[in-house]
Formats: sequence, C-alpha cells, structure tokens
Amino acid sequence: MPRFAANLSMMFSEYDFLDRFSAAADAGFKAVEYLFPYEYSAEELARRLESAKLTQALFNLPPGDWAKAERGLAALPGREADFAHALDRAIAYARPLNCAKLHAMAGILPPGTDPAAARRTYVANLRRAAEHAAEAGITILIEPINTRDIPGYFLNRPAEARAIIEEVGAANLRLQFDIYHCQIMVGDLATQLRAHADITGHIQIAGVPDRHEPDVGEINYPYLFNVIDEIGYDGWIGCEYRPRGETADGLGWLDPWR
Repeated sequence: MPRFAANLSMMFSEYDFLDRFSAAADAGFKAVEYLFPYEYSAEELARRLESAKLTQALFNLPPGDWAKAERGLAALPGREADFAHALDRAIAYARPLNCAKLHAMAGILPPGTDPAAARRTYVANLRRAAEHAAEAGITILIEPINTRDIPGYFLNRPAEARAIIEEVGAANLRLQFDIYHCQIMVGDLATQLRAHADITGHIQIAGVPDRHEPDVGEINYPYLFNVIDEIGYDGWIGCEYRPRGETADGLGWLDPWR
C-alpha cells in the first residue's frame, strides 16, 4: 500500500510555508518533505511536525548559492569544505526533526570542469558523508535529475547512480528514484523500478511532462504503484509536483490511498 508524503516546497503554496504542515495533515498526508528547511529554526519546524502529527520524510543538504544557480556541491572539485559544512548543517537539522534521509545534490559542473575529476570528488564526498551520517542513523540519497529541468546536472540516470553507489560501497547511501525525472531521461519505468529496487531509498512522483498532479500526463501511476508494492518498497513516496490550482482541489488521485 503506497504511503505518500506531501512536498511542501511545491504543494500547498496558497499557504505560508509554516502553515502548510497543518494543511497537509488536513488533506490526509501523514508525512512531508521539502527542498530546504534552513530559513526556519529546526525547533519551529519540529513544533509544526508534532502539532500536525507528521513524519519528516526527507530534505536536501544546502545546495550552495541557489540564487547563483548552484544546485548542489557534492560533485564540485574544490568545494569539498563547503560540502562538509553543508552536511554538518543538514544533520544538525535532521536530528530534532527525526529525519532519517538526506538528499545530497550532485551539482552543475562549472565550465571547464573535468568530468573524471568531478566523479572522483563525488565519490570521495559521498563516502565521507555516508560515514558521518551513519553515526547519526541517517541515510544519504542521490537523485538523478533530468537535463531539461537542470541542464548540466552531473547525475542524470538511475544506472549512473547505481555505479556511484556501488563504487562508494556504503550501506547507507541509496538511490532517490524520482519517476518524473526517470521518465524524461530513460522511460521504461516499471523495468527501471524493478532493476533498481535493491538500492532505492526514496521515491518521488509527478505528472509528465508538466510536473503537475500524477493523474495528469503520460504516466500510468496506478499501474506503477502496484509495481512499487510488488518490489517491496514500503517507504514514503514524495509528491514533488506543482498543483495546477488549489492543492486540495487536485487531490482526487489520492482518494484510493488516503
């Protein structure tokens, strides 16, 4: 039976961010995720979670300078100290939020960066991150992101993520399988889900091509939810989509699984 987490960075945007927790709970969600928590204190976020009786499923490490189009630090040579600081900050938030999974964004390589050097940096950073996170009982996730939404992003396909995970060799480094990104880059979704079930630590969904509700677009999500059950995945499924209108008005797709 799928279990869904509302992505509060995209959903319930008709509310102020801190009010989205109770809105998600009122809509029937039992868990939430979001991109970044760092504008708010961990204590305030923990209070919102507790008040709404929600689980914090996931959030991202600080990505660098978002306003300057940085989208992660893990694969950027020369930014190792920045990545280590980002990891420490994320873990400091994860502890009071009881969040057991953190996504480490790979990043967009600056012009002229040697891809081989980026890969070595990525592997080394993830190895250290996994070791540090393990002490806190946290799993590090890496997510392939499509080149249409983020051109130049270092990690784009599940098979590439598998190769990195296997090279790092840490039990608490796993795949964040975003079905939206996978459809754009690879397709063959049921096969991809089955092929990577053994390394999948989190799943996200959205309609393709416009990243709206999962009942809009070219993906047959009810079929894929059955596949997800079949492969034995019992974690949260993050709803990382942009509602077409008021969030609650577009939640009819959720009715069979509320």
